[in-house]
Amino acid sequence: MKCPFCGNSDSKVVDSRPDKGGSGIRRRRECEQCAKRFTTHERIEEMLPLVLKKDGRREPFERTKIISGIKKACEKRPISVEVIERLVDRLETRLQESSEKEISTTLIGEWIMKELHDLDEVAYVRFASVYRSFRDINEFMQELQELLKK
Repeated sequence: MKCPFCGNSDSKVVDSRPDKGGSGIRRRRECEQCAKRFTTHERIEEMLPLVLKKDGRREPFERTKIISGIKKACEKRPISVEVIERLVDRLETRLQESSEKEISTTLIGEWIMKELHDLDEVAYVRFASVYRSFRDINEFMQELQELLKK
């Protein structure tokens, strides 16, 4: 594993344990050259469907993109990174269980909005405002009114 401090490719594992979700392994490593420690995470490479973008392109599913978008929606909200990661874990499980070869960003976005709606209404509105690309304030207000009815 390449050291993030000096770039050396030799390191030794000094501690290894399951990550918080239990779906991977967290390893503490020590660089053989500079002796600094760093953490790595290992996850099973799962076969997830390709993501069908709105413009017709197909891309591999990228967990980091999903986490980044959800983190932005949850900024300054009382939602921990662990909660966000569990949400994305559930999404990945759902994708795997779907047995589809391709899945649209529309469906992924709807699933995320459902999860956020149940988790935090402010995060939901933030995510929806970007995801749904409201054309004007009236569309945005209509979404807020629907939320208030529930």
